[in-house]
Amino acid sequence: MPSTDDTVELHVTAGLLPLLAEADLLDSPAAWGAAATPAGAFRLEPVRLDRDLELLTRWMNDPEVAAYWELDGPAAVTADHLRPQMDGDGRSIPCLGLLDGTPMSYWEIYRADLDPLSQYYPARPHDTGIHLLIGDGVNRGRGLGTTLLRAVTHLIFDNRPRCTRVIAEPDIRNTPSVSAFLNSGFRSPAEIDVPEKRAALMIRERALRNLL
Repeated sequence: MPSTDDTVELHVTAGLLPLLAEADLLDSPAAWGAAATPAGAFRLEPVRLDRDLELLTRWMNDPEVAAYWELDGPAAVTADHLRPQMDGDGRSIPCLGLLDGTPMSYWEIYRADLDPLSQYYPARPHDTGIHLLIGDGVNRGRGLGTTLLRAVTHLIFDNRPRCTRVIAEPDIRNTPSVSAFLNSGFRSPAEIDVPEKRAALMIRERALRNLL
């Protein structure tokens, strides 16, 4: 349960967020450029259904992905998940993660303070959330998640000057994901119960971005 101070902050913030946020929704990560990482140049590219649906459907049907995303099934299932974000108002942008030009991960960059998630933690204006998956087993289990999380948080901080925190909420059962967040500089102040899962709340502060 949040502390009394956190509860007060949550109630106050919830009232202010609609007023503070609407004029500064997400810009496209396509304009953010690439981040240099030990594994290669990494960049985010917004999803296009005509180009990417087959690939994303294949990833969603990987058993390790399906265990937590629960989007396995035909392409229509993946498309139904993507379209509300792609046809929305800029609060969430689904992206492919490209390493040296090769698509190998899927990311959702979203305004956590404008998302239902904000009901479960003391949100602040311009908190930016991330969801991610590594697309296939070839790229898992070798620390790449930690490398990419560092890269993406730096891209967010570099391109969203009003954002002071990056937020995530991996399923607590997904220990590789939880470890990757912690190893990339996130802290986990609490576990939270959100629809469909118990999650580890993860927070990366802008003020600490240069420590890792």
